[in-house]
Amino acid sequence: MDDKALAVLLGRLTLEQKVALLTGEDFWSLRAVPEIGLRKILVSDGPAGVRGTTWDERDPSLLFPNPTALAATWDPGQVRRAGALMGAQARDKGVAWHLAPNVNLHRSPLGGRHFECYSEDPVLTAVVAAAFVDGVQSAGVASTAKHYIGNESETDRMTYDAEIDAETLREVYLVPFDAVVRAGAWSVMAAYNSVDGVTMTENEPLITGILKDTLGFDGVAVSDWFATRSAAASANAGLDVVMPGPQGPWGEALAAAVGKGEVAETVIDDKVLRLLRLADRTGFLDGADPLPPVTTPDDAAAQLRDIAARAMVVLRNENAGEEPLLPLNPHSVSRVAIIGPNAERLTAQGGGSAHVNPPHIISPLTALTEALGPMVTVEHAEGVVTQRLLPLLTPRTATDPDTGHAGLRVDFIDPAGDVLGSEVRQTSRFVFLGGLPAGTAGIRVRTDVAVADPGNHQFSVSGLGSFRLVIGDNAPMKITLSPTEGADPTEGLVKPPEHRVEVELDPGTVRIEAVVQVDENLPVAMFGLHHGAPGPEADELFEAAVAAARAADVAIVIVGTTDEVESEGFDRTDLKLPGRQDDLVAAVAQANPRTIVVVNAGAPVEMPWRALTPAVLWAWFPGQEGGYAIADALTGAVEPGGRLPTTFPKTAADAPVLATRPVDGKIVYAEGSMFGYRGYAKADIVPAFPFGHGLGYTTWEYEDITAAVTAAGDVELAVRVRNTGARIGREVVQIYLAGEDADQACDPRRLVAFGSTLAAPNEIATVPITIPVRVLARWDRELGVWRVRAGVRELIAARSAWDERLRTRVEMTGS
Repeated sequence: MDDKALAVLLGRLTLEQKVALLTGEDFWSLRAVPEIGLRKILVSDGPAGVRGTTWDERDPSLLFPNPTALAATWDPGQVRRAGALMGAQARDKGVAWHLAPNVNLHRSPLGGRHFECYSEDPVLTAVVAAAFVDGVQSAGVASTAKHYIGNESETDRMTYDAEIDAETLREVYLVPFDAVVRAGAWSVMAAYNSVDGVTMTENEPLITGILKDTLGFDGVAVSDWFATRSAAASANAGLDVVMPGPQGPWGEALAAAVGKGEVAETVIDDKVLRLLRLADRTGFLDGADPLPPVTTPDDAAAQLRDIAARAMVVLRNENAGEEPLLPLNPHSVSRVAIIGPNAERLTAQGGGSAHVNPPHIISPLTALTEALGPMVTVEHAEGVVTQRLLPLLTPRTATDPDTGHAGLRVDFIDPAGDVLGSEVRQTSRFVFLGGLPAGTAGIRVRTDVAVADPGNHQFSVSGLGSFRLVIGDNAPMKITLSPTEGADPTEGLVKPPEHRVEVELDPGTVRIEAVVQVDENLPVAMFGLHHGAPGPEADELFEAAVAAARAADVAIVIVGTTDEVESEGFDRTDLKLPGRQDDLVAAVAQANPRTIVVVNAGAPVEMPWRALTPAVLWAWFPGQEGGYAIADALTGAVEPGGRLPTTFPKTAADAPVLATRPVDGKIVYAEGSMFGYRGYAKADIVPAFPFGHGLGYTTWEYEDITAAVTAAGDVELAVRVRNTGARIGREVVQIYLAGEDADQACDPRRLVAFGSTLAAPNEIATVPITIPVRVLARWDRELGVWRVRAGVRELIAARSAWDERLRTRVEMTGS
């Protein structure tokens, strides 16, 4: 429909109906208005997949490689493919409004949601985000760019004030939002934090002034969940929809503000028109154009496997004998040790609202054992334990007491203890955000746990609230778990406190029963039940791993972080691998010179052992098919052709910007654009692995570069490269603009464009690359305009920010 037709529908609504539309009907939906043909609009997180409206393993979702992994492809085509798959998933789940992508930047490597964002560079983020939005919306699903703006830290994220100067805001942090608006994004999410003293949900200069008026955004500006704190101020600032509902600061208060003349009804009309436009675009309004007939394809898992493998980055690949250790030829080995805490328990995703429940997660141990084949003996050794919580109960050992079938019995009980409803679950981690039967005062979980080994067993409950726990014939225990003082509200979900109990048991079964109280005014519950069986001591685990490495032809050590280390709701405190993983890698490398290290993490970690091991593969959080993708990458079935979208420091102290914590309520972006690779260059600090780095499985020679300025002011380049290795491979040609000031140490090179090519051994390929003139422009604060400075520009073709290959010059006329 056009806006005139939408305006006719708008005219049929009363003020009360209009205002009611602008606050969520519940946590994950907006209300229907049948009188005008508007259906209920469902909303879903998130960047790693489309969870839907419940956190329930019975409604699984595809789990994608994390967004930083998608950016590591440096391939808009691959990212668009991922976006299209997410759009198809959303359609299958009846979701119209998808809360992704997260286009905040990697300002500090300690940022808690680093894994959920794309890159430290605005241009790379912009290109990748635009491709993702295009992919999602090609399925008729609204994509939501977030978090607008200055939301690069998690500490005190709901209250801190980001102080950003005009040039930095325009030239760095607004660039990705500009790109997604140009790509046609149908929604943008306002962040929790303030910018320059004004909370984002009330920030009229940034929402109405820049986003809507300057950039021409015609979609819906939605609040982050619980971010809106006012009625008139936020409405007048340009915010369109408040989430979640039904409670919130708008509702009757907003209608009253209109009545008192504090908010013009035309302001309300604009918001409703934008919402109707989104409903029309997503097919949730009668009379809308038919949506494209899309559904999740049968080969979705294979596509995720392929994307994840291509995103992986070969950080190091030295000779271990006559040739590089990678790719590993299964026919060249007879015994392989697969070591590390992440080998059997892959961290497939980070923590927080991006979490989805996948149909399965393939472990590297399973996939590598399959890929190496029956002729290779595989020995597995965990080495160290890094999980803070005890393991969750699983259907393999937990049975429903009422039926004897696999699972856990969940009863919803009223204040008298009567059962209001019951269900069987296949996980012992529960998240209920509303949707409980009316009158629910408690949630009771019962299960019979199989005990295989005699000895001292540990059981625990995790979460927030008041619990009653009964283990076997033992007396009931009353447990209260409280959040850490000052903790983010998401702590109960992503980093819950835990209470453990030790019980001496013989083989057999033991009945476990737990009841958590539910506040009738806040029908939310997040808790877990856990069990740890007797096992080896820490030193025994460690020595067994070293012994396995010593006896093997090749040792593969799979280390990494967890979803409690990298998560929404808090920032990291350091860049160290948790537990004794660094010691484990060093000991294994000493025991076996043919050691391959796979790092399963979403954000940089220190790697003090990196020079001790001939091969290091960075696997990211690779999603549900991650084990298969790691096996494909290690064996060369797929070239791990990723390039780093962020700089990896040698130590945390080397990072140009490290701190994420507000000082006196403020985070001052005093570094301007000098963070990431530009900050390293300005400080003359050599990183462990630079932005753009990635070896792949072949080598490249750069032979020639040409450049010309078009009549529109764009710069068109052609870069000729030759594959000088023995394998077909993909090369990413990165174009950097040399510093524009006379003192280039104060204004280091910056990425302005990139392109890629696929070439066979000894094949020559020419890569065409265009630098849009807007990328070359700088913000003139005094005039309030974008300007291209006249003069000669030097352009650099490179394999990374620190690996320059060719230079050329162009003459810019200026504007």
